[in-house]
Amino acid sequence: MKTYFRLLSFAKPIEKFAIPYFIYTVFSILFNTLNFGLLIPLLSTLFDKDSAHMVVLESPKGYDVLKYFSYYTQQASMHYGIYGALQRVCTILLISVLLSNLFKYLSQKVMEGMRIHTLLNLRKTVFNNVIDLHLGYFSNERKGNIISKISADVMVVQGSVTGTLQVLFKEPLQLVAYLITLFAISAKLTLFSMTVIPLSAFIIARIVKRLKEQATLSQQTYGAMISYLDEALSGIKIIKAFNAESFIKEKFHLENERYSKITRSMAKRQQLASPVSEFLGVSMVAILLLYGGKMVLSGNSDLSAAEFIAYIAIFSQVMRPAKAISDSFSGINQGLAAGERVLELIDTKPAVSDSKHAVELGVFNHQICLKDVSFAYADKKVLNRINLTIPRGKTIALVGPSGGGKSTLMDLLPRFIESQSGKILFDGVPIQDVKVASLRAKMGIVNQESILFNDTIFNNIAFGKPDATEKEVIHAAKIANAHAFIMHADHGYQTNIGDRGVKLSGGQKQRICIARAVLANPPIMLLDEATSALDTESERLVQDALNNLMKNRTSLVIAHRLSTIQNADKIIVLENGEIVEEGTHPELILKDGLYKRLTDMQTFKE
Repeated sequence: MKTYFRLLSFAKPIEKFAIPYFIYTVFSILFNTLNFGLLIPLLSTLFDKDSAHMVVLESPKGYDVLKYFSYYTQQASMHYGIYGALQRVCTILLISVLLSNLFKYLSQKVMEGMRIHTLLNLRKTVFNNVIDLHLGYFSNERKGNIISKISADVMVVQGSVTGTLQVLFKEPLQLVAYLITLFAISAKLTLFSMTVIPLSAFIIARIVKRLKEQATLSQQTYGAMISYLDEALSGIKIIKAFNAESFIKEKFHLENERYSKITRSMAKRQQLASPVSEFLGVSMVAILLLYGGKMVLSGNSDLSAAEFIAYIAIFSQVMRPAKAISDSFSGINQGLAAGERVLELIDTKPAVSDSKHAVELGVFNHQICLKDVSFAYADKKVLNRINLTIPRGKTIALVGPSGGGKSTLMDLLPRFIESQSGKILFDGVPIQDVKVASLRAKMGIVNQESILFNDTIFNNIAFGKPDATEKEVIHAAKIANAHAFIMHADHGYQTNIGDRGVKLSGGQKQRICIARAVLANPPIMLLDEATSALDTESERLVQDALNNLMKNRTSLVIAHRLSTIQNADKIIVLENGEIVEEGTHPELILKDGLYKRLTDMQTFKE
């Protein structure tokens, strides 16, 4: 129940929906019950034709509605005749049905508004929390599983949990209204029928017992299947290049079959609940017909034929809300399973967040200092007691073998990850005491992988500055050596570049990313192997763009091709998470150490 009420909290302000829904539902139930109660005067008017032997009823007192029905039906027959009474009963019945359906429509409209409002708030909260999570979370979690939680699971919650709220309020109230009416007509028959209801509830409970467990497994399997789909679409070129279509198809097919098997088992249980409850309901009606009919036919019952028929009609409706309640219990398990997965995502806290006393980072004036900084992924140490100073306006290059800790060191500066020990200071201020947003606003990042969005070239360049003018965007593109090829595109700056920039070459994508960094105009640049995946011509254009970008800025550069960083103010050589050499290019060549060996290896290859 804790999960259920937490999910309902996303409907706040719930009173905005609950109060009108309560009013409309109560009136709908009252008039719906009245529709069946009016069967008594309707049947009495049709069948009690012999007014000569009619016993004139006295004006009723108290709250017995049935006596009022009988009294006023008889009065109508005496004053207007049988047909006149029938006309009036039919008119009242028609008005009652109209009002019943009107209030039913209004209650459903309110509930639909609540359902959409809940879905909006829930999906917004989930997405906001996902975007705020630290980068390490996405390294450990499958993307398809996250997508499944935000899309499919949230829809299941909306359809079952809020839908169940409607059932659990309306149907019990309707059930109570029917039972009160049944007791008013015949307490003896109603008490007799109540003996069968516990048996029905026990059987339904047994059927839906394992549904929540199966629903949880179903959602997990669906998330895995979406992950396979995402991987297949992202890597379609590699799949075809290695003739791996059959392997990928089989992999997806096995997960699809597993999901289908679980879904089939769940559907079997859910669908079994409905016919079982319906059969039990019809069985109870049949038993009552035999038991009550015998009493009426033998003359041992206080009920008239009209009252008995109306009783059976109302009793047959009792199973409808009872069936809806049993169906909702089978559906709620699936909703709660999905809800727990969604809440798990909402409850995941980012490893990197602002402290209570965090301040805005001011103008960057002096230097960035790393003092005894260490970092490890689980038990694997990646950086060990790093000491490094990055002066303002200087270019520092990081080189070394793969796995040496270069990218990890760079990710520590914008706090994508958090060091386990040591300090990182911006102008003497620890980065933990600075607001993350203001820290990252001081940095521009260009990665080896060009991250672009399925949008226009203009919007991709203006991504970090949505209020940028056309003049500013064009200026940034010119600095990045991108303006010429952009103008040759079909629609210039308004050309859509496709999913992840698929319509552009590698060099073009990288220059768009550089233009984006130029437009943001940060004082610090972080360049992570920005030219490693390019051909010679593209590399030259991109390197020129990077040189333009780094002018008058503090830059930290990870270089794959050592020839691109020979003019750096300082080169840091990392190996196994430690700084083994540092100095300018000429100084490191003279040391005849690791840097010299790496340079010689690249020169030999070229």
